[in-house]
Parts: sequence; C-alpha cells; structure tokens
Amino acid sequence: MKWLSVVLLLVVLGTQYRLWISNDGVREVARLREAVATQRAENVHLADRNRQLAEEVRDLKQGFAALEERARSDLGMVAGNETYFQVVPPQPGALPAKPVPPGTPAPAATPAGSNPTRTASR
Repeated sequence: MKWLSVVLLLVVLGTQYRLWISNDGVREVARLREAVATQRAENVHLADRNRQLAEEVRDLKQGFAALEERARSDLGMVAGNETYFQVVPPQPGALPAKPVPPGTPAPAATPAGSNPTRTASR
C-alpha cells in the first residue's frame, strides 16, 4: 500500500509539473490567448480598411465625380474648360524680376549652348 501511494504521488507531481512548469502548460495558454487578442485587434483594423476600399471601388465604378477627383489628384489632369496655372517658388538668392512695361517685345530666345556676346572669327 505504501508503494502505491508513492507511485500515485509521483504521478500527481508529474502532471502538476507538466501543467504549471513545462512549455506546454499554463504559460503557453496565456501566451496564445494574448496572441489571439492581438490578432483579433489587427483583424478589426484590416476589416475596416477593407470596408473603406470596397466603398472606394464602388464609388469609382458608379460615380463620375470620384473618378474625376482621382484623375485630378493622382494624374494632375485638367478639365477642358479650365486653365492650368503653375506657380514656381523663387529660388533662394535669386533677384526679383523687373516688371516689363506693356507693349515691350519679348527678348529673342538663344539656342542652347550658344553665347550671343561672342562673334565668330576665322
């Protein structure tokens, strides 16, 4: 009878060790629960993102306004009845341009690489 109680005690201690201390025990369950909670939070975020993308796709398929807005913002397109103006910021250290009086002809453009102050000599 004494041997039987010792064997039963060893079996109980072995199962308790496996439950509380080993890698397959309570710590692993707690780690897995935390991983599941993290994954669920990420799934909620991704589901919201998918919903927004589905709405955008539906809007692009059905509405011309969304398509036009997308073309303007992504491709820089301009409608036929609009005038495109590009404002170039001044470069640092550049002198401001002098105003040209009305009626003055524009200066002639010189070809690239040529110097208008030089004369050809042979």
